[in-house]
Amino acid sequence: MRANLATSLRRRRTAPMGHYDSLPAELRHWLARAALPWSPASALRLWRRAMHRTGCPCAACACLDAAEARLLARDAAQVWGAGHPGLEVHFDSIGRAG
Repeated sequence: MRANLATSLRRRRTAPMGHYDSLPAELRHWLARAALPWSPASALRLWRRAMHRTGCPCAACACLDAAEARLLARDAAQVWGAGHPGLEVHFDSIGRAG
């Protein structure tokens, strides 16, 4: 059975769940209810930007909600057509969905 482990292919050196586990608790809670499959790296990048801008975890979650709504609205027309209800999302001057 040892021969099965002998390969010249590159092995993944990182632990994907370790990256997820190292995220701030509020961000992990947000990711658990997110509609899109965010990677830990991209979610953390947005989280840090939102925390720098707002300084509040609740406001940072609202920024992440707005970012996700923008991504969903952008794809809604292409995937489901112009009449999709997701296109009715409106944003205020700082990008919050309303």
